[in-house]
Amino acid sequence: MPRLTHTLAALTTLALATGCTASSDVDEASIAAAASGKASPDPASPFWVDPNSSAAEQIQLWQREGRTEDAALLQKIADQPAALWPAGEIDPGPTVRAATASAAAEDRTALFVAYNIPHRDCGQHSAGGAADADAYRAWIGKFADALGSAKALVVLEPDAVAHIVDGCTPGEYHAEREQLLSEAIDRLKQQPNTKVYLDAGNPSWIREPWKLVEPLQRAGVEKADGFSLNVSNFQTDAVTKTYGLHLSKDLGGKHFVIDSSRNGNGPLPGAWCNPPGRALGTRPTTNTGESALDAYLWVKRPGESDGTCEGGPDAGQWWPEYALGLARNSPTR
Repeated sequence: MPRLTHTLAALTTLALATGCTASSDVDEASIAAAASGKASPDPASPFWVDPNSSAAEQIQLWQREGRTEDAALLQKIADQPAALWPAGEIDPGPTVRAATASAAAEDRTALFVAYNIPHRDCGQHSAGGAADADAYRAWIGKFADALGSAKALVVLEPDAVAHIVDGCTPGEYHAEREQLLSEAIDRLKQQPNTKVYLDAGNPSWIREPWKLVEPLQRAGVEKADGFSLNVSNFQTDAVTKTYGLHLSKDLGGKHFVIDSSRNGNGPLPGAWCNPPGRALGTRPTTNTGESALDAYLWVKRPGESDGTCEGGPDAGQWWPEYALGLARNSPTR
């Protein structure tokens, strides 16, 4: 399916690339930033950039190895804010508190994904999730507590509603899942500066947006700040925005956000798992030109694998070769 697990960069294994590559798509600013070993976030961006991302660590490694042009290309990823996916297997509190503290020091918004719903991903690449409903409630509670009063944006449970609609999640779990999502929205929205967007899949998955309306409503979308689209997928901004506007209208004008992390070249027909030749998309911004579209975000962390396909490592693991391809195929920093 179009989703797979991601783990916080500090909790994943850093896979090391070998060999040398070259590219002319490198500017002096990229080289200087890569040489410094630090991210250079846009000062006008409202979103926090993780200074210890896998991309930032890879840049430092490649600098030591003399791969300066590759390091400069990877700065296209390291400089951008991308959501953190706290692991479901452990207490999310330390990860969330560390990120929100760093973001608060810069007066920026930290981006997160809550991805631990029971029976996650129907046993596919990102199978797992909380052991049961009570375990999920406890995990979400710790997640929310750690957010405190910091400015945060949480994308809630990628795929969870779409898997209800497509039938992948067995029917006996539907009511519980919708209840858990509704409760999660309630709990997260107790934090005074947290925005919550309930995931609604992507345009190539549930092709008729109206099919999502009732499940989203049962899952409490009216209490959320909106819904999210295209998480970890490759649908273009234009296609996704049109889809989102239709769904927004059906939901009474609900706002939405789009994951543009890897959609620069659009999708590769018939392939969603580590498709080759893809590119970074629109950089995270709240300047969307559309009142119902709150932001373009990098929800998927570019360079993390979709799963063991096309030569990739396990889902969520850092894959520097794929990251470099995304950066090389992207014309702008």
